[in-house]
Amino acid sequence: MKKIIITTFIFLLANTFSFAQDAIVGTWFNTEKTGKVEIYKSGDKFFGKLVWLEEPNDPDDGLPKRDKENPDSGAAKKPLLGKILLKEFTYSGENVWEDGKIYDPENGKIYSCKMTLKDNNNLDVRGFIGFSLLGRTENWTRAK
Repeated sequence: MKKIIITTFIFLLANTFSFAQDAIVGTWFNTEKTGKVEIYKSGDKFFGKLVWLEEPNDPDDGLPKRDKENPDSGAAKKPLLGKILLKEFTYSGENVWEDGKIYDPENGKIYSCKMTLKDNNNLDVRGFIGFSLLGRTENWTRAK
């Protein structure tokens, strides 16, 4: 009987941890609500791709917006929609995902990044260079 109780406890604890680490999976509005990023899990890492833009087409030529600030000329010609903006985050516990990278399509730069789930509908996304203290935090809200 004691063995069954211990096994059940371990199973419940493992499921609770799994649920917690997957809590950011879903679609999120950026701070300005001009774009949506779908966060998903692949293996034990988390990624995010741009799935919606308020203004998906370039006003100059009417074509889908491209990643024009990307320093790679080939990538700069590709559409922004579908672009992976968040890469290789790991869950570190206590509603924090870290050791990932974030791509900023507004300047074509990649930053280290840490995400903290404040509650079920608010995600703080902090991009930084070097130390987390030197960076900027944006609050993303869950899209419903």
